[in-house]
Amino acid sequence: MNILFLVLNEIEYLDDILDAFIDVGIKGATILDSQGMGSALANGERDIPFFGALRTLLDNARPYNKTIFTVVEDEEVLKDAIEAVQDILGDMGKPGVGLMFTVPVGSIHGMTRRD
Repeated sequence: MNILFLVLNEIEYLDDILDAFIDVGIKGATILDSQGMGSALANGERDIPFFGALRTLLDNARPYNKTIFTVVEDEEVLKDAIEAVQDILGDMGKPGVGLMFTVPVGSIHGMTRRD
């Protein structure tokens, strides 16, 4: 069992990703509004030259993103979900696309199966 995390900077793809999750068998996920540290520092009230330069670089960047996470019990479903996200977003190695990772889960409490 794993948790799949996706920090999605290109939030216009959110609905496509959620549809793909349903298609591969994921029935639920949590979506949080989030902001990266660089964006928070650049948009803050700091009077430090580095942050002014960073603010200039990030002026056209998206200041907010969505963090999606879901518990996935089946390894095949997890693999399919990862592939679906990569198909939708393309090269996630490019700056500003997003970040995806998994974390193993030892146990879980409060989640019921919805078969």
